[in-house]
Amino acid sequence: MLALWRDALEDRAIDVDIADADDDPVGSVSVDDEWLRTLYVVPERWSHGVGSMLLDHALARMRERGATRAKLWTLEENAAGRRFYERRGWTLTDETRVVPFPPHPIDVQYVKEL
Repeated sequence: MLALWRDALEDRAIDVDIADADDDPVGSVSVDDEWLRTLYVVPERWSHGVGSMLLDHALARMRERGATRAKLWTLEENAAGRRFYERRGWTLTDETRVVPFPPHPIDVQYVKEL
């Protein structure tokens, strides 16, 4: 995972943003021209609007980059995350994939028209 983050931070095609509260990082989001690559919020800040703020920022950034549709992967078993995206208009597709790192769970794909 550390190598994936290092690569993302070095890749000029990927935007990475950090949300902070009182100079403490509380969440992060990363996008490219087509994918919401990551969205993380520290558990203590769940249900405080941080995730929604980061998602809105990410989608705006994707629109600025010319995207008309956004895609994301999330774990099949991530019920809370899936509800989060579905409440915000994301649609589940038929696409799945095996996550490339142990223990190799299944990801499901969502899309959203921008």
